[in-house]
Amino acid sequence: TNPLRPQEQKRNRRNTTEIMSDGEEPIQEPPQPTFDWLPDGHEPLADGEYDAIIMGTGLKECVISGLLSVKGKKVLHIDRNGYYGADCASLNLTNLFEKFQAGEVPSYLGSNRDYNVDLIPKFIMACGNLTKMLLHTKVTRYLEFKSIDGSYVYNAGKILKVPATPEEALKSPLMGLFEKRRFRKFLMFVDQYKADDSSTHEGRDLTKLTMKELYLEFGLVDDTHEFISHAMCLQTDNAHLHEPALQTVLELQIYCYSLARYGTSPYIYPVYGLGGLPEGFSRLCAIHGGTFMLNRDIDEIEFDSNGQAIGVKSGKEMARAKMVIGDPSYFPRDKIRPTGQVVRCICFLNHPIPSTNDNESAQIIIPGPQVNRKNDIFVCSVSSSHAVSARGIHIAIVSTKMELGKPEDEIAPGLALLGHIMQRFTTVATTYEPISDGSDDQCFISASFDGTSHFENDCDDLLSLYKRVTGEELDMTINADSVEA
Repeated sequence: TNPLRPQEQKRNRRNTTEIMSDGEEPIQEPPQPTFDWLPDGHEPLADGEYDAIIMGTGLKECVISGLLSVKGKKVLHIDRNGYYGADCASLNLTNLFEKFQAGEVPSYLGSNRDYNVDLIPKFIMACGNLTKMLLHTKVTRYLEFKSIDGSYVYNAGKILKVPATPEEALKSPLMGLFEKRRFRKFLMFVDQYKADDSSTHEGRDLTKLTMKELYLEFGLVDDTHEFISHAMCLQTDNAHLHEPALQTVLELQIYCYSLARYGTSPYIYPVYGLGGLPEGFSRLCAIHGGTFMLNRDIDEIEFDSNGQAIGVKSGKEMARAKMVIGDPSYFPRDKIRPTGQVVRCICFLNHPIPSTNDNESAQIIIPGPQVNRKNDIFVCSVSSSHAVSARGIHIAIVSTKMELGKPEDEIAPGLALLGHIMQRFTTVATTYEPISDGSDDQCFISASFDGTSHFENDCDDLLSLYKRVTGEELDMTINADSVEA
């Protein structure tokens, strides 16, 4: 059941008189508010006037609506679907099979109520920006998290564990003996590095030194560059090697801090799936007076003579606002541009992914160069331990950015790691980003979710969206150590 009930749409509340029983005075219902801007034959949508209208209940939109309502803004939040989460919803079996028009649900998958299958599955970096947002807004009170059991990298045809401790690093088959010592020395440098303390720099200026040059300074070989960059720094291609090292080193620090926090992997994931995240932020918005309408599509965004968004129209109902915020699917094509395509394949298995130590949950990164690709392939798996499937059923998802326009070929190296697949669903989604920052037209548009199995890049977009909407940076100084998992 949904924790929020969208406000009943206020319809047909004309000046009606209620007929009361014996001798009671009739009670006049208050007239529906009228507005100068409302054309004849139209009614206000909900309360009519808002500070912000938000379209789509995806994670980014729900975070923004929650944060705006906490700041005292009057928010109307609309979604064309009958559930929260938009593209990043978690569906039960019936809804999943219906969405993919896959016919009857097979009985071997078990009970419908045991499933919460993410349409866009991603793990959360334990000490990363999304965790900070959850803590900052106290949305953690609505959610329970558990750590992911293992983080792996594909190397030379094998699935190998990314070392979680210095001891594991010394035993790892990813590196030879002397390389392990150099790797340890490199990690020690990264661990103590502070951008604002030159005594930790060891004479290296990471704003000028490229990542490739930094690796070479420590004598690390190409294979080691690859697994550090792709499996730990979460770079999705090799462009970063020729850019200043600072940003990549900071990303490696977050990985190492997150790993130290839980020991098994740097990732956490909500019990009952990612659908709880947008619901949690929606609850925050509702508590602070936000209005929600599900099953309500927007026919058009209204603009004034200067080309600025001033509201939305749905059927014969209209609402006005100072700004319109939403995911790309709600905006005219001249406001967005395609950035590529992502293929995702949701697979049901009756076993853990082979070579992952029988873990109930895992992430495997296949660096693109390992399989003659530019972009990495991501494999993640979850199971009943996170309350997203029936006992004994594992859900594995393979995703990547398309390069050749052949979905099955692009994810084949990931599917090959899964063993027997009972059932699978493949989607190809075009990803979009806004053409402008929204300052000229008051249309503030999020970018589509990327093809990775984590939220780090999406959080960058969310922070950018928050700054564009409010004109200020979101305070991210909070310590991310306090989410229990």
